[in-house]
Amino acid sequence: MTHRLAVLISGAGTNLQAILDHITAGELPATVSLVVSNRAAANGVAVARQAGLPVAVIDHREYPDRAAFDAAMIERIDAHGADTVALAGFMRILSPGFVRHYQGRLINIHPSLLPLYPGLNTHARALEAGDAEHGCSLHFVTDQLDGGPLIARASVPVLTNDSVETLSKRVQQQEHRLYPRVLRWRAEGRLQLTDQGVELDGEPLPATGMQIDAPA
Repeated sequence: MTHRLAVLISGAGTNLQAILDHITAGELPATVSLVVSNRAAANGVAVARQAGLPVAVIDHREYPDRAAFDAAMIERIDAHGADTVALAGFMRILSPGFVRHYQGRLINIHPSLLPLYPGLNTHARALEAGDAEHGCSLHFVTDQLDGGPLIARASVPVLTNDSVETLSKRVQQQEHRLYPRVLRWRAEGRLQLTDQGVELDGEPLPATGMQIDAPA
């Protein structure tokens, strides 16, 4: 059976597009069973619809609290089936109940070299700190914000003339390469979260995840 992905978005949908491009190219043996957005105006919704994908727009403002909103998402995701739930620029903090429901199947991409700079404004924070390198990280999601077990990271050098925009663009290029690769590991049954940590091909990954800087 083909590995089924549910992709959660709030914005432009560039990582969703990268995932779809890799599926089309035969480099990611999976299908996107559902795209969920909390914002109807998100460009990623248009990306999904143009690709003919099922889309659920669930506006968090229509629910009394986070748990109720997350319960609505769970209902829609489970109705479509999802072997992996991929957060791709989804800008909502998830409730403990949602995280527990998809434990070991919930993956997030974050624009920093975690554990550095959890949360927002990562590119500006890296520039302000004078870091020599920056990048992105894939991790399994836990209750701790951007603090779940790391799967893989990809870095870029920080250039002397970098702005937030130029640095963000280079990091995003790495995101578009790294996320489909990690999802391919999931689709091929090679990547899992165990009580001992993250395992790839039955071997434990280091706490900092796998460093992937060369082209896949």
